[in-house]
Amino acid sequence: MRIKWKEYKANEFYDELIGSTGRPRKAAHLICKYLSSLRENELQDRNNAAELAMHVMGITFTVYSEGTGIDRTWPFDIIPRVISAHEWKRIEAGLKQRVKALNCFIDDIYHDQNIIKDNIFPKEVLADSANFRKQCVGIDPPLGVWAHICGSDLVRDSDGTMYVLEDNLRVPSGVSYMMENRMVIKRIFPELFEDYNIQPVDDYPSQLFDMLASMSPRPADYPTIVVLTPGIYNSAYFEHSYLAQQMGVELVEGSDLVVSEDDCVYMRTIEGLKQVDVIYRRVDDLFLDPEVFEPESALGVPGIMRAWSKGTVAIANAPGAGVADDKVVYAFVPKMIDYYLGEKVILPNVPTYLCMDEQDRQYVLENLDKLVVKPANESGGYGMLIGPNSTKKEQEQFAALIKKKPRNYIAQPTLSLSTAPTLCDGKLEPRHLDLRPFILSGESSYVTRGGLTRVALKKGSLVVNSSQGGGSKDTWIVE
Repeated sequence: MRIKWKEYKANEFYDELIGSTGRPRKAAHLICKYLSSLRENELQDRNNAAELAMHVMGITFTVYSEGTGIDRTWPFDIIPRVISAHEWKRIEAGLKQRVKALNCFIDDIYHDQNIIKDNIFPKEVLADSANFRKQCVGIDPPLGVWAHICGSDLVRDSDGTMYVLEDNLRVPSGVSYMMENRMVIKRIFPELFEDYNIQPVDDYPSQLFDMLASMSPRPADYPTIVVLTPGIYNSAYFEHSYLAQQMGVELVEGSDLVVSEDDCVYMRTIEGLKQVDVIYRRVDDLFLDPEVFEPESALGVPGIMRAWSKGTVAIANAPGAGVADDKVVYAFVPKMIDYYLGEKVILPNVPTYLCMDEQDRQYVLENLDKLVVKPANESGGYGMLIGPNSTKKEQEQFAALIKKKPRNYIAQPTLSLSTAPTLCDGKLEPRHLDLRPFILSGESSYVTRGGLTRVALKKGSLVVNSSQGGGSKDTWIVE
């Protein structure tokens, strides 16, 4: 039996591959034609091959929610998501615009705070910010860039509009899975890469290396760059080791680095100490330097903040960049774009209610059964209330949390997230998804051609995070 696309029903949702008429969208025509030429058992065989490849290649992620850290093979769906190059051009411009404004905001916040003086951004939001670091005030990072690597989450609503759902500016993860997804899909559908003009993603490590090298405080043809990891028990350790290997740089832990009396950072090697120029850190701010932040931290490097503030080493992302990685701050990004850049917003925010605002808070409390409520600084899908899927008890609990600390919560309408055909028990069914492209900022800006598409494998679920039972797809940008 072969796939019949007219029998595939996405109902009221926008489907990334199939239009409302049951016909493939223009950019997806070739992939849909190819898939309909395969028998169901052949599609399942390809899926089994993909699962085996993921297992053999050791592509894993860690689940903490079950009480112990459990490594699992990365869940992957073999039906790619397809976006036209024409649409992607606009998305890419919107992402560059957004990250440029966010970097202006972070730099302003740690210097003159003009955006607060001009009454564009409320001072009380900054006063209660969990990620504002007073230790970063007055510091000038290389090129004036704080968030060198950003992962912005995009979602498409039922009318086809692409929204920015949130920005991840502290230690955004997932880019290695984007690249591994492409490697696996090339193995199982090699013939499609002969017929389709699919834009590549494998240049990301070289782009990342060049961006990091441009930050080096010492003039050198080949600066010493390291990836600082919390260690093997971190959920993103696979990515840390993968990126270090792909860039050809050392993967280090805090104990591998030492800060000298002249405030330079050195790496311990078998040949002795070697000066480090750039640190791509995957350690949260509070664990980065026990002299400045959490004194009990064994993950960081004593004195590293002192070295960074004196400009002897560059750190990406810069400490303190997380001040903009806040769902309340997110609501002000359109105003930042206008204030700092004098431009119209290319990619809109999802409409957002700030619970710190009395009128917004009243509306949220009266409509908890219809809204998605999020804490300001959680990630991974934790701590959320999805109103339509919640119980009265859960709504009452969230109402109490909001009243207790309104600054800590925002609410958004429940979007009808777009879907894409996903292989479920041997059949293609629609599943909801989002997209995380990655933006690099240095001497110039770079956006991955596509990104990590995350898919909710549970029927009807809107939660796409792998830690909550989600999976991923390869993302194709095609002519």
